Amino acid sequence: MPSEGRDLLKPLPFRGGVGVGTSDRVRDVISNVPTPNPSPEGEGLTCSNGTTLREAAELSGKSDILARYDTDYPKGPHDQPQSMCPAFGSLRVGLRMRRTATVLSGSACCVYGLTFTSHFYGAKRSVGYVPFSSETLVTGKLFEDIRDAVHQLADPALYDTIIVTNLCVPTASGVPLQLLPDQINGVRIIGIDVPGFGVPTHAEAKDVLAGAMLAYARKEAEQGPVAAPKQRPDRPSVTLLGEMFPADPPGIGLLLEPLGLAAGPVVPTREWRELYAALDCAVVAAIHPFYTASVREFEAAGRTVVGSAPVGAEGTAAWLDAIGAACGIAQDKVDAAKNRFLPAIRGALAARPIAGRITVSGYEGSELLVARLLIESGADVPYVGTACPRTPWSEPDRDWLVSRGVRVQYRASLEQDIAAVDAFGPDLAIGTTPVVQHAKQKSIPALYFTNLISARPLMGPAGAGSLALVVNAALANQARFDRMTAFFEGVGTGATAGVWEDTPVERPEFKAKYAAKRIAAAKAEESVGS
Repeated sequence: MPSEGRDLLKPLPFRGGVGVGTSDRVRDVISNVPTPNPSPEGEGLTCSNGTTLREAAELSGKSDILARYDTDYPKGPHDQPQSMCPAFGSLRVGLRMRRTATVLSGSACCVYGLTFTSHFYGAKRSVGYVPFSSETLVTGKLFEDIRDAVHQLADPALYDTIIVTNLCVPTASGVPLQLLPDQINGVRIIGIDVPGFGVPTHAEAKDVLAGAMLAYARKEAEQGPVAAPKQRPDRPSVTLLGEMFPADPPGIGLLLEPLGLAAGPVVPTREWRELYAALDCAVVAAIHPFYTASVREFEAAGRTVVGSAPVGAEGTAAWLDAIGAACGIAQDKVDAAKNRFLPAIRGALAARPIAGRITVSGYEGSELLVARLLIESGADVPYVGTACPRTPWSEPDRDWLVSRGVRVQYRASLEQDIAAVDAFGPDLAIGTTPVVQHAKQKSIPALYFTNLISARPLMGPAGAGSLALVVNAALANQARFDRMTAFFEGVGTGATAGVWEDTPVERPEFKAKYAAKRIAAAKAEESVGS
């Protein structure tokens, strides 16, 4: 990067209001950061060669699936996710559903990592695994093993549904899960491909499974009567699309009550029969706007989809207007609902104001909503980065943020999020683990988005007050960071960390020499047998 770019990446000296200092030059720095290198060595290596695997998958009959994923989940500056394996998202959805078995087909190391992570995040049931060898993979025996495993699992006394997921290698090898029977002994069978080279983020992998289940449930409903949900509201319902904090759906229900509406199921659902109720709604609220496959199924069922969410006073007012318009509700009724709730939301925002500059980034899909709420609380938010793509259902939030001078970066790479921290010099950085680490190394307070921001309500009056508590507590920690920085000043970093009589000296010429030897050795190995 040229020296001018390096200068712009230094923390900016100002602490003004919204949009102050967000010059075109600074915006250009964030837009033009280099293409990310996922590997520690910076050579673009990943857990597997995505290009080769994708080519193999297309030759093995998976081209239609990959083409659909390309349309549903358009890529950004990086094709390979820089976070966890995307299959974690669909796996987590399946593990949360009652009377549902999950089976993975993939490399043992991948299955181990996914299983470990799912249980780390609270899964309380086993994950099925169908192992393979080179022989079973190339001869087609792996598919037969999967089919046998599904037949053994399909006990209607235990399960309503079995979800089978192909990871990277089985997808690349063309293992045809679509040839599995639709049901065995009355147990539904759903096969999906969730390769890292086809699905960009774990958030979108949730949509892969949710969309597949909605498609199955919609066909069942079209064929005849289906099971009614355990609880069915006596009013038209609004299906909530996207995972959210458990307190948010009841809060949304309170907002909808004056309109004569009720909060419907949250998709992804917790049990199969809720899918029928989700499809049988008056309107769908795309709280998380990247569920493209799910939206396709709702629209096929004749349902209207509304974007954004009831966050803050302005967000709640606009969302109620949109829901009312979609359901044909008289404007005076909508206005009455706004008059009932907006004063309480404004009061909650005023009672706990947020003062400071905050950058926001993450991969959950609700980053734009959080930024809106922060701004309405009084914060200066110059940058919002999300790993998810731009969609029609995020446009209301994007337009609102851009009109207030916020840089909105869809498909943000880690490098862009870090460049934003460096360029804007925030009082608080909200982001993924490496962004938080980078900020704290610069003595900037930081919060991990997934565990500390997503794990609290955002909607209505409750969300207005809840977010301010954790954010203001973090902002108040600046003095502690300053003390720690002063205490550890001069101890070195990396190879020079610690206290030395003779501080180690970097020897870049040695690194270059041995790097050249490694490259020569690798080329020699490639030439053997050629």
